[in-house]
Amino acid sequence: MESPQPFRILTVCTGNICRSPVAERLLQAGLNQVSPGSFEVRSAGTRAMVGDPIQPLSAHIISTFRGDPDGFAARQLNQKILRQSDLVLAMTSKHRGEVLQLDASLLKRTFTVREFARMLSVLQTRDDVTAAGDIVEFWRQLPAKAASVRHLALPSDPSENDVVDPYRRSEEVYHQMEDELAPAILGILRFARLTAPGQGTS
Repeated sequence: MESPQPFRILTVCTGNICRSPVAERLLQAGLNQVSPGSFEVRSAGTRAMVGDPIQPLSAHIISTFRGDPDGFAARQLNQKILRQSDLVLAMTSKHRGEVLQLDASLLKRTFTVREFARMLSVLQTRDDVTAAGDIVEFWRQLPAKAASVRHLALPSDPSENDVVDPYRRSEEVYHQMEDELAPAILGILRFARLTAPGQGTS
């Protein structure tokens, strides 16, 4: 029997060289530990610096969290890439809007990465949220479940949905990006670990 197609996550920012590659590589590294081969994480930019590698300071952040920054080339977001995605995690609300302009059918599968992490935190409190057997099938149903609790995960300030763009800015802004992005990624990975088959209560 063929192994099922992996659950495909797309992270999106502007140039695809600072924020979305960090999210891509750290999510992929963490999800590989949860269930090797079950997830494929890629990224793209709404105005990508096509072919460029990850910016050095972003690459350093990836390495710090034990991800792999090598072998990366920025690519332009398009409808074909979106059609191949089960979940889209945008770095800002503006990017989310740009994704939905390209493909409105992704409404319940597109979130900012920070709001998605908050939604998973809400879902985590519910008894019925565990991957009983097939982790990929569980994740295919997850975006709709997350969308259903959006009203319970609203931030006090809309800016808390966004990750700052550090491109051509100081090292301090890269640290700010890390401070905004890392907790969301760690929250998503924590949810993946806690809901993986065999991790729930017996």
